[in-house]
Amino acid sequence: MKGARTRRCGIGRDWALPAQLGPVASRQSNDRRGCPHSRPRGSTPRLGAPDTAPRAVPGPRTPDPQQGAPSSVSGRRDSRPLQDPVPRSWTPRDPKSAATREPHGHPEGRELVGNGSTNQPQGMYIGALGARVICDNIPGLVSRQRQLCQRYPDIMRSVGEGAREWIRECQHQFRHHRWNCTTLDRDHTVFGRVMLRSSREAAFVYAISSAGVVHAITRACSQGELSVCSCDPYTRGRHHDQRGDFDWGGCSDNIHYGVRFAKAFVDAKEKRLKDARALMNLHNNRCGRTAVRRFLKLECKCHGVSGSCTLRTCWRALSDFRRTGDYLRRRYDGAVQVTATQDGANFTAARQGYRRATRTDLVYFDNSPDYCVLDKAAGSLGTAGRVCSKTSKGTDGCEIMCCGRGYDTTRVTRVTQCECKFHWCCAVRCKECRNTVDVHTCKAPKKAEWLDQT
Repeated sequence: MKGARTRRCGIGRDWALPAQLGPVASRQSNDRRGCPHSRPRGSTPRLGAPDTAPRAVPGPRTPDPQQGAPSSVSGRRDSRPLQDPVPRSWTPRDPKSAATREPHGHPEGRELVGNGSTNQPQGMYIGALGARVICDNIPGLVSRQRQLCQRYPDIMRSVGEGAREWIRECQHQFRHHRWNCTTLDRDHTVFGRVMLRSSREAAFVYAISSAGVVHAITRACSQGELSVCSCDPYTRGRHHDQRGDFDWGGCSDNIHYGVRFAKAFVDAKEKRLKDARALMNLHNNRCGRTAVRRFLKLECKCHGVSGSCTLRTCWRALSDFRRTGDYLRRRYDGAVQVTATQDGANFTAARQGYRRATRTDLVYFDNSPDYCVLDKAAGSLGTAGRVCSKTSKGTDGCEIMCCGRGYDTTRVTRVTQCECKFHWCCAVRCKECRNTVDVHTCKAPKKAEWLDQT
């Protein structure tokens, strides 16, 4: 897939939106893009700038993407709206809560926000005019998504990074499959007409894309890359687990903010519709979000004499996104075929005797095509020319991958570095080794008419 298109402006700052966002958003248009830092004198100030009138800020404030009204930090966990952009002079109430931790590699004691700090993320410097121009040129966004894009342009940068991450993960999970998550250029749906069918593949794409947005925003919050959120404010005080009591410390990943923003942004398109497909997409989006939360892990550091664990400081951290991808792939294998009820508010089993879908199951309506031959109407690219394994009995084996059409064998010589040695001082020298291997690729269908299928 093509990477993000980055435009460099005169003040030496970069801002990029993803080239592909899939069901979350769409590929950035190549025409009419404004420089986010180019702003004439007297124009609208940048987004998230502090108010001119002084005001007391007791702590981080939170915006609601549904209502847009800020509220205080106090309140129940599930009812807290999203955080509002805070003044640049704001600092955490508890300095210890801003202490960063090793998992994300940022130094100890780094300030999350500050006036003129070199740690400010580049996305904060986007002018309001530039954000509006860029967001208006992203095809596929509904009005609510454009509003969030213009209001939180720095978060949209994290959404773009999440899109690249989940597309890579999708291609990894299906690398040995007939449908291998191939992306299409100049197509705002990223995967083409395969997304029009309510199939298992569409269910997986919606789930993994929603999970990728949650993972990227949550990580950006705890790394101090966003001005509207920071560490998880709920992990404070003392707690206990199977090993005993511990103190919350460090910087726990703010999964609550990531889930809330992803739900507001990703689900905005589906909530406009009241059909069965929208209900299916909302269900699979929720499965993706809960999958990220499922793999939160507790990391601790011991304090005491000679490394004894008399006192433990712990924090919650995201697991590697690969674990989420593996989990959703298992959910794909066990996806449940359903039909919508008459009132359109729930699902029922597609056939009598099928088990009912739970909140963690991926659901789909239509059976998938076999993806053996090129079929433009179904979004199938076929498997002609795909590399297969001659000895494997799985989905990557030539018998299954080539759909019984047979395969061609080509002898290829590969040159790799080998027998590397370290020489003092200081170089590593390797030899070139040549290895001849057989590469097996699937044959094309014998009939030429398959090229005309539409």
